[in-house]
Amino acid sequence: MRSERLLSILLLLQSHGQLPSSELAERLEVSVRTIMRDVEALSASGVPVYTVRGPHGGIALLPGFRTDVTGLTADESRALFVLLSGSAHADLGLGAALGSALRKVMAALPAPHRPDADLTSRRVLIDPVRWRGAPGPDHAAPDLTAFQDAVFTDRRLRLRYRHGRDNRVHTYTLDPYGLVNKAGVWYLVADRDEEPRLFRTDRARFAAVLDEPVRRRPGVELADVWDRLRRGIDDLPAPLAVTVEVRDDILAMFLRVHAADLAVPLVAPETVPPDRAVEPGWTRVELRFRSLLAAQPLLAFGADVEVLTPDELRRHLARTSLATAALYAPDRDG
Repeated sequence: MRSERLLSILLLLQSHGQLPSSELAERLEVSVRTIMRDVEALSASGVPVYTVRGPHGGIALLPGFRTDVTGLTADESRALFVLLSGSAHADLGLGAALGSALRKVMAALPAPHRPDADLTSRRVLIDPVRWRGAPGPDHAAPDLTAFQDAVFTDRRLRLRYRHGRDNRVHTYTLDPYGLVNKAGVWYLVADRDEEPRLFRTDRARFAAVLDEPVRRRPGVELADVWDRLRRGIDDLPAPLAVTVEVRDDILAMFLRVHAADLAVPLVAPETVPPDRAVEPGWTRVELRFRSLLAAQPLLAFGADVEVLTPDELRRHLARTSLATAALYAPDRDG
């Protein structure tokens, strides 16, 4: 609607000062001619907007014309911009609305707080979706002080880090892009030798901010690096096809835990072919895992979940169950 576009133009000019008409047109996805008509409409309504001609020209507001939201502290302004990742809003069809809302909030913030709020929006991301097949966090919150200092002061970070794959500790000099909270777990996104890397902050043995400016790759933002790293983990193939039957009493909980492992959507019982029908009170579920070890959490459901295929997983779970039972068996001599 035109009224929303006029407000967006006003707020963009309040936030950025002078902007070229071509940039306004690109941001609002309209033509330059439409922008110029909108500027004339703003001027006719009493808004002190004017145009500057020439190669460095653009559209601007007279100094002092703005509306501030009063009473917000610097920390409160930053908190407003620690938002869910853009994909979460896009999934809800709210991607465009989020951009519009942020422009309005940014323009209304007290001027001294705008740089910190903008920096926060580019240095911290919240992604609520768990890694594929991964359990939720079960550890205490790490100390993020050094990580935040490096991220917000644009300085390099010296990190002693314990790797999860082999428990070895290595020391790195990193160039941070920002922090990401992935389903309750904090990660540092940084370049190591100009290559993007992901570091779980709770595996840090020591972190110190260096007195050296960060060396990020030009034009690269946190959201871009995070998307590449996330896809490299979440999009790995899961070659182990697993068929299970789940007792209906715990089906809802099972699906919450293994939602990321579903190979195909569940089908209504009445649409299941006769040769694939299951006993009443049970539901058949098709899953995908990366390995036998990744499928081992199925044992947590005990006799309420039965693995039908593949046979190698059935044997693996049987061996694990027998070993566990032997571990907790009463002393034969006692």
